[in-house]
This record gives sequence, structure tokens and C-alpha cells, in this order.
Amino acid sequence: MSALPSSGVRSLRAGAAGDLATRKISITTPLPGPKAREMIAQALTVMSPSLIHVYPLMVNRAAGCMVEDVDGNVFLDCQAGVATASTGHCHPRVAAAMQEQSERLIHICGTDFHYPGYGALCAKLAALAERLQETAGVPAGERDGWQTFLTNSGTEGVEAAIKIARHHTKRAHLVAFRGGFHGRSMGSLSLTASKSKYRKHFGPFLSGVHHGTYGDLPSVERDLFTRTVGPEEVAAIVVEPVLGEGGYIVPPREFLAGLRKLCDRHGILLVFDEVQSGMGRTGTIFAAEHFGVVPDVIVLAKGLASGMPLGAMMAQRRFMTWPAGSHGSTCGGNPVCIAAALATIELLESELLDNTKKVGAHLKSQLEDRLRGIGMIEEVRGLGLMIGVELQTHEQADAVARACYERGLLVLECGEKAIRLSPPLVIDEAQAGDAAEIFASACRAIAAA
Repeated sequence: MSALPSSGVRSLRAGAAGDLATRKISITTPLPGPKAREMIAQALTVMSPSLIHVYPLMVNRAAGCMVEDVDGNVFLDCQAGVATASTGHCHPRVAAAMQEQSERLIHICGTDFHYPGYGALCAKLAALAERLQETAGVPAGERDGWQTFLTNSGTEGVEAAIKIARHHTKRAHLVAFRGGFHGRSMGSLSLTASKSKYRKHFGPFLSGVHHGTYGDLPSVERDLFTRTVGPEEVAAIVVEPVLGEGGYIVPPREFLAGLRKLCDRHGILLVFDEVQSGMGRTGTIFAAEHFGVVPDVIVLAKGLASGMPLGAMMAQRRFMTWPAGSHGSTCGGNPVCIAAALATIELLESELLDNTKKVGAHLKSQLEDRLRGIGMIEEVRGLGLMIGVELQTHEQADAVARACYERGLLVLECGEKAIRLSPPLVIDEAQAGDAAEIFASACRAIAAA
């Protein structure tokens, strides 16, 4: 790949949609507008009814943190395609890397053939994981390197983690946590326990899956190992280091550290699902860095390739014991997606991690200040630009999310009664201030209704 131009945040203006990146919120029609209403009505007749569509937004284009619908309304995006557009929408450096790659090689299948990008991305991810071990104080002599299997999505990464844990340990049982979200395919859905609607009428699920209480270490030994399954039968404990769809909950530090010790004691693989929390979302490459804990397996996706379909299941080398042919993927590790990922990581390391820490602290502080005194607000929490606001009821959270949309701010609900703010990592302090003010305005309106 050729050298990329410098400055991720500043170069947003250089993209094809660069004029949009610098625009302000502008709502000029009733929502949805007439074009959006017509297009949505037509689309709904042929689309799967399983799709949620949290509000009637028909997007035409997007750049940076701004989204424009087909009627010309401009929104400030604080959900980033569910924390996926990490470098902002249509970042010119990411787009340029994708264009260059698409003119050379689009697909050849990484399971069967070699091409430069696959190994380059695996090497980069291994270096990042080595850095995680170093900062956590793992002696150099105890590090045996990392190897990576690339997927199309987070749920596929979780499926791969299940398979490698069972294959390596020769054990069948798995432990996950209530509130956790790990995907919607049958293996990952068996681990998911954030909302019953995700599981309704899809059983029977994968056998041997047990759920503990998130953030409650004793629940694993007290409720599971004592009463449900012996630790010698457990292949892996799968956990989100920061709970994503389940509520943007940051666990006590001792919870993840305790899981590490528990796994070491019983020969269980510790799997961190960093699909939503990883790749800079919390201000560090891995959320694990905040807790000083190194897992045996890490699953990545979402922000890894700035919105392109790419995931990764990476494990310490000694656990990668499955033989050739035991797992594969036709399109996982697609060359164009890999080009996007390499450009994304370069942007994260050069400036966006610092921006996330700085603006994330500013946004959290602004929210705390502006929401103070509004009775229905229970808590503002989070790390970096992974911020959750807990309300008193689900109905309030639903109403606030809709009120934000009507004011030009895009947010999503999470957990039972929380709203997540996960903007692109290129957001600046002025945009963060706008987001906090609009969010507070929406909360005040709902509280007064």
C-alpha cells in the first residue's frame, strides 16, 4: 500500500463528501421528509421484517460525524453505525486505500491462497497484542506471539473462538454472562443474553452454555462451578471487557482480573469479545488495557475496518492448535477490507486514540454538567467515546432517543433503559458540546412531558 497522507481529522475536508463533514445540524423538513417516507415505504415491502429501524432515517451520504438524509436534512452522528465508523464516515485516507486496493485485487480467498494484506494485518494485530502484554507486565519470556483468523463479522469471530477453545481444551462447556451480546448466529446467539427477543423461538441453542452475572465474579464459582458445571469441563469464559449492547457498563477492575486468575487455575481459555469496545473506542486499542488483563483470545470487528465487513479472532500462539482445513472463510480477510483496516489502524495510532481520550472526557463531562438536576437521569458512565446514560425507565430512554433524532442527533438505546453515545473517533470538542446540549434538551423535554 502506498503511503497515506497525514492528519486523519484535518484531512476530512479532502474527501468527496468533505463539504458535509464541516456542516452543522440542519433539519429543514418534517421527519421523515417526503422522499424518505416514499423510499422507506417502498423498501419495507421487500425487506426482512426482522430489521429494527429505530427511526425512519433514509441516509443519502455521510462524512466525518455528519449524516445527510435523502431530503437534505443533516444530522450529527453519535452512534457511528453502532460504533463501527471509527475513523468517521468516508474518511478520505480509508477510501483512498480501498480504491487503490480495489484496482489491484478485490478477492481471491484467504483460506486457499496467499496475498500480501492478510499477513500484514495479522502481523499488525499481533504487534498490538504484544504491546497489550507488555503494558500488563507479562514478561517477555512468557509471550509466545499471536496468530489471527480473519472473518467477515464479529459473530463469525465469536464462532471461531468457540471452535478453537473446544478444539484446544477438548472440553465442551462455555461460560458467558447475562447482559452480554456476542452475535446472532447460532453459536454466538447461545452466548448472547442481553435481550430475550434475540433468542425467542430460535432454540434449541448450543448445549453446554452457562451464564453468570456480569461484574459479579463470585457468581461464576458460587452459581456455576458449584451447582451447574465443573470447571474442568469448561473450555472458555467469554466476556465483554466493557458491556456494549447490554448497557455500556464498565465492570469493577477486580472482575476481569479475577476471571483471569480463575481461568489460569482451571485451564480455561479467557476470551475477550472486543467487537464493540476494541479498536480505539475506549481510548486504547483494546479495552483490556484499562484493566491490565491479557486474555487468551480476542475477538474484533466493527471499528477494525471503519465500516467495511471485517472481523478477527486472534489467539496466543499456544492455543492455535487446530490443523489446516479445520476452519476457513471464503470472503473473510477480503483484500479491500484489509486495506481499510490497515489505514484505520494507522489513523488510530497517529492521532485518533489521543482524540478519543481528549474528546471522550470532554463529552462525558459536558453530559454530566448538562444533565445534572434532571430527575430521570440515573448515571453517566463509560470510557473514551463509549458513553452510556442510564435513565429510570425503558419508555424514557425510547422517548429521549426519538427526541434526539427529531433535533438532529443520532443515538441508540442499549441495555434495559440506557442510551449509548458512540460517535466516530474524529469528533471534535465543539461537536461533542453540541451533542451534549441536544441530548440534555431532549431529556428536559421528556422529563417535562
